[in-house]
Parts: sequence; C-alpha cells; structure tokens
Amino acid sequence: MRIAGTAGDAATGTAAGATKLIRGKGMRRLVGYLLLIFAAFLMRGESSLAQMGSRQGYLGFDRNDYPGDTAMSALRKEFSFAGYWLTPAPGAKTNSWTGKRKAMQERRFGFLLLARGREGSAIHNVAGAQKDGLADAREAARSAKAEGFSNGAIIFVDVEEGGRLTDAYHAYLRAWADELVKLGFRPGVYCSGIAVNESGGATIVTADDIRVKEAPRKFAFWVFNDACPPSPGCVAAANPPLQRASGVKDAAVWQFVRSPREKEIAAQCGGYAADENCYAGVDAARKWHLDMNVAANANPSFAK
Repeated sequence: MRIAGTAGDAATGTAAGATKLIRGKGMRRLVGYLLLIFAAFLMRGESSLAQMGSRQGYLGFDRNDYPGDTAMSALRKEFSFAGYWLTPAPGAKTNSWTGKRKAMQERRFGFLLLARGREGSAIHNVAGAQKDGLADAREAARSAKAEGFSNGAIIFVDVEEGGRLTDAYHAYLRAWADELVKLGFRPGVYCSGIAVNESGGATIVTADDIRVKEAPRKFAFWVFNDACPPSPGCVAAANPPLQRASGVKDAAVWQFVRSPREKEIAAQCGGYAADENCYAGVDAARKWHLDMNVAANANPSFAK
C-alpha cells in the first residue's frame, strides 16, 4: 500500500484543487478535500508507527517444567510467548507440558515448540545418526499433532553441543529436518550462538556450522548467547533488544538468559538471584526460575 505516495500526490495538488473547488461548489467541498489530505497524512503516520513497533522484540521464557496455571497467569503479564516441550526435556522421563496447550491459549501465550535432540556422545556413526534422526523427527511430529498443533509450525530440536559438530551429528540433523518436512512441519534448531575458540586462533559458532553443513535446508535458529554483552543480563526489559543482537543475524529467537547462570560465560551479567537463577519481575517469591528469550514475533513457532 503506497500510503506515502498518496499523501504526497494529494499535497502537491492542493493549490490547484482548492482553486477549482472555490470556483465550483464552494467552501464546503474545499473543507472535505482538505480533510481527505489530512487523513492521508494521518495514515502515513500510523504506517510509520506500525513499522517502528515491528522493530520491538517480544519477550518470552522457557523452562523444563510447566510452572502451573496460576504461575502462567502471572507470567503472562511480562511475557508474550513461552517454550513448549513436545517431548521430555533432556534428562527427564516425563513431560509436564503435555496437555497444556489450551491453558496457554486461554492466556494468549505464543508458542515456541521444542523437542529433545540426541547428545553428541550418543551419536557414533552416520548410519546410526540417520536412523536416530528419523525416529526423533517422527516422535516430535506425532506429539505436535497429538497436542493439536497445525502443520507448518516450526519445531526446534534441542542441540546442547557447542562449537563445531561432528559429521555424524550433521547427518542426524539432516535426517531429522528432512523427515520433519515430510511430516508437514518446519525444522528449527536450538543451538549455541557463542563463538568457540579452535586451534590456530580460529573461532566457530554452532549456528554457523549448522547453516553451512545442512545447506540447502532452511533451519530456523533459536540461539543461546548469555554473555554480557551482548546479553542485557537477567532483566525483564520493557523494550527488549532484537534477536539479531545475539550475534547471529538471522536468528528467529535469542535466549539471552539461562538458569542457572553459566559462570564461565555470564559471570559479568547482572540481575541474577543469589542461587544463580533468573526470576521474572512478577515472581517476587522466586518460585519459578526460567530462561529468557526475545523474538520478533509473539508466536515464534508460527511466524511466516
């Protein structure tokens, strides 16, 4: 919609149009003509404000355990979206998020769908990795459908490994992504956005390693980087930074806080409690430690 062009054209013709109107049906039509011009300029201003608003990030949280319906009502005052495990979290045997989709929808939360990935130590060769990738993608898709999530949603596979991944792990991710697409969903990956030193003074960021090795597949990236800077620390900012400040420019979501705090990475970050966890501002009793995220969309797994 070319609002600016419409307003500009109207403004350019103001004098000529006004003269014709005065010679015609008089002042009443002139007033109406000027009101149209004002409306065009007002629409252009509203369009600019909308563009400014789109530059603001949306704050979200994630945690392994569902904090409870009462907690979700309180946390909604501060957060627009929340992580939603489709499988048990790493190290867990059950998933307390199962069946909570309706409760989140009633509170108007956006969704960040997440599925457990394999540990690097569990992937030994390419053939086994491909088999595991297929199985894990099917489990994630089956759970998403059982929870009522529609096709086309982004499901992020949880990759806890940092630095450069092995060839076998890349085979796992390729199999996972390809199978997920066949099952009607879009592949995403939760991974490190922190630069890791390699030999010879080189550095590698896991997100970059995945982008290169899994091409031409298109992953959505949910990256963690809780070093300060670029992270603002454990703060619930009213106007959080955009996810590109994470250091991974095409990141869909940036996790800028992890609980508990990583001492080697986030030692200089403020706002953490004495127990090294991060808590929401609305959680004065400090019942629900959590990770904090920012995204450009209030419903990241359904962003276009």
